[in-house]
Amino acid sequence: MERKIDHLRTQLKDGRISRREFMNRLMVLGVATTTAGSLATWAEQAQAAPTRGGRMRVGIAHGSTTDTLDPATYENGYMSKINYAIQNHLGEVNHTGGMVPELAESWEPQNSAKTWVFNLRRGVEFHNGKSLDSDDVIASFQHHMGETKSPAKSLLEQVSSIRKDGKHRVIFELSGGNADFSFVASDYHIAIKASKGGKINPKDGIGTGPYALKSFEPGVRFLGARNSNYFKQGRGWFDELEMLSIVDPAARSNALTTGEVDVIDRVDLKTAHLLGRKPGIKVEETTGTKHYTFPMRTDTAPFDDNNVRLALKHAINREEIVEKVLFGHGVVGNDHPIAPSNPFHAASLPQRQYDPDKAHFYAKQAGGVKVQLSAADAAFPGAVDAATLYREHAAAAGIEIEIIREPNDGYWSNVWMKKPWGACYWGGRPTEDWMFSTAYKGGASWNDTFWKNDRFDKLLIQARAETNQNKRREMYFEMQQIVRDQGGVVVPMFANYVFAMTDKVTHGTLSGNWDMDGDKFHERWWFA
Repeated sequence: MERKIDHLRTQLKDGRISRREFMNRLMVLGVATTTAGSLATWAEQAQAAPTRGGRMRVGIAHGSTTDTLDPATYENGYMSKINYAIQNHLGEVNHTGGMVPELAESWEPQNSAKTWVFNLRRGVEFHNGKSLDSDDVIASFQHHMGETKSPAKSLLEQVSSIRKDGKHRVIFELSGGNADFSFVASDYHIAIKASKGGKINPKDGIGTGPYALKSFEPGVRFLGARNSNYFKQGRGWFDELEMLSIVDPAARSNALTTGEVDVIDRVDLKTAHLLGRKPGIKVEETTGTKHYTFPMRTDTAPFDDNNVRLALKHAINREEIVEKVLFGHGVVGNDHPIAPSNPFHAASLPQRQYDPDKAHFYAKQAGGVKVQLSAADAAFPGAVDAATLYREHAAAAGIEIEIIREPNDGYWSNVWMKKPWGACYWGGRPTEDWMFSTAYKGGASWNDTFWKNDRFDKLLIQARAETNQNKRREMYFEMQQIVRDQGGVVVPMFANYVFAMTDKVTHGTLSGNWDMDGDKFHERWWFA
């Protein structure tokens, strides 16, 4: 009984269950209402009183020797977490999936959402002591516009001009209306950095974030110290933040159990239940928009033939992969990137099923299918296992898939968007426009299938400006259908975020837009 009560108190304190659920469970255990109320109050008070101090040590499943501090080059979860540690953005996604102010204290769409006015927060200082102003915002955005390979370039092609109206107001003029531009403007690549002479120094590691950079070894280690002048009250509780790149899942779990680190991301799902049973360790899980994919380069034979793409889409048993790779920590995908949690998810779009006969039909139309599939654990946990299962599924349709086991280090720079077909993960995005503009718009920097569809691109522009929600829903439905039936990506599953920590780490309500509380664990969590 006492152990069960302690477990429930920890869950309430960490924000994993509500007060109502806590009370109901205690009463099921036979605890008196008054006693349950007292326990709930204790737990909530504990949650509401974070403590400052300590070094947070984190094992991250990403990181490469090719990583840089330039926001235009961020391409994996390790750099995303560093980004949020040292830098801020105009807005941030909260635990409900909504956009809330960060460096901008407010914003206002005008002129049918073709004009966006952002009012900057006053009194914010960079780590070098410079005060935030409009010039910093303009220079930070321009870093991702023009001649650049930044993934944010495609998002900002809709921006016709940026101008300042005083030191703390920035005005964006768009080529067309966009009701979701506040999300676009807060893309994690578009970190706001200090400017000088209209330019930023992209690799200086200086930002306004909760931790100031002390050292950075690409693919190895990051160390930051608490920013004592951080503008957010009640954020950034650790004195120091250390993040280690530990790509191997077994090594990552071992680092947690031996006390080398306090937190790990991407728990090995095969052993998650065993890890959670270890004394002093807790495994947590959030749902969001993360999905695992197998993108094909549609500009490269044989993937330029939609018959090949359809053959491969019908040749995978999604249910088995969710069962044997995700171990139930997710749901099947339908060959498009819009998650069930997205506002315009096409729930009524027929779910594609494993069908060897259909796969064989399309393969025959293509004159046979014999392809190579690149995979590594760096792509997503269990990527190699998923690829192996895929090969077995496809063989039943007469399709030959050769698995190429790629090195983890350098996977994102040497394999992704380079090899014709590979494994990949996407964190997804809270809005349809943000996701589609990033990875599916023709010519987008991160269009990893190199796919272009005129009808899709036309709908993309129309939908972002449409104010009638029913019409907007219809457009996004059609876009999901187009990607599903004509696109170059196999999306077999949406995966939950599963991470683990020692019981001395605690937090409030978790956000699910990225891993580990929206990748902001370092500013939102603390040591009990």
